[in-house]
Amino acid sequence: MVRPGPLNLITDVPGLLVGHATSDSLPTGVTTLLTDDFWSAGVDVRGGGPGAREINVLSPENTVGRLHAISLSGGSVFGLAAADGVVSALSSQDIGLRLIEGAPAVPIVPGAVLFDLSADTRWDGEPPYRDLGRASIAAASRRFALGSVGAGRGAQAGVVKGGVGSASLDLGDGLIVGALVAANPVGSVYMADGQTFWAWPFEIDGEFGGHRPGHLPAAIDPVPEQSRLGTLGRLRPGTNTTLAIVAVSAELSTSECTRLAIMAQDGLARAIRPIHTPLDGDIVFAVAKGAPLTSNLMDRCVQLARIGSAAADCLTRAIARAVFHAR
Repeated sequence: MVRPGPLNLITDVPGLLVGHATSDSLPTGVTTLLTDDFWSAGVDVRGGGPGAREINVLSPENTVGRLHAISLSGGSVFGLAAADGVVSALSSQDIGLRLIEGAPAVPIVPGAVLFDLSADTRWDGEPPYRDLGRASIAAASRRFALGSVGAGRGAQAGVVKGGVGSASLDLGDGLIVGALVAANPVGSVYMADGQTFWAWPFEIDGEFGGHRPGHLPAAIDPVPEQSRLGTLGRLRPGTNTTLAIVAVSAELSTSECTRLAIMAQDGLARAIRPIHTPLDGDIVFAVAKGAPLTSNLMDRCVQLARIGSAAADCLTRAIARAVFHAR
């Protein structure tokens, strides 16, 4: 039977660290995934109001297709500066591309943001996100907190608290798949009883409370009560977003990572209703490094399909864990 890795976190995939930096004065923060090398990567955007930077560098038709880190941040457009802080911190450690001898190292750091601003959001001088990005690198570790921390500090999932979640699966023979998410969707993570996660069939060892559905209506409401679609307030394009990263300990190309990200989007659809709305900015990144897969085309397709299915399952579970641990 397939089981989670020892930490049940994306950092069960060897070579990955995650760091949170949470504001002391505002309900916002940054979460950064740090790789130990120049990892293959891809990205898939499904939400109608995304906020991102440096994602075109991961398009299969472009040159690089790899990265050193990924920055997930609150703060909407202001939060895009978090990746600047990550870039600065990594370059100062001599991490990045060396394009000209003697020039600064050039880290490749895509980033994505969610909306956690409010009428009370104020800061003195510059917004805090560049400094939070730098701090997230200093905090990077294999073990990291879930819930209302980092990029999930000000998140809301439907009408309940959102947050950061993670999960992993050990597929055997050294193949580990993991997911990291900052969940801030307009849709609901709960079924009609308001207690059972949509993700419940994928739960392992009671990792998000073990609640199972009792009697539920035969017909499923297309607009769950626990979503924010019945209210006004934050229902504006781009003000609700689920940001996710999936990772695997296998050698994949940029195009294969892109397919992995596409498959992993199903994890969002299993855990949140509705998802990929005009009001959300949903983005899934995929990163990979490890042992080569087979060179036989059909066998390789089968292996990638298995990895993608596991990534979607991990992401489903990570979303529920994000809300379960949120405070």
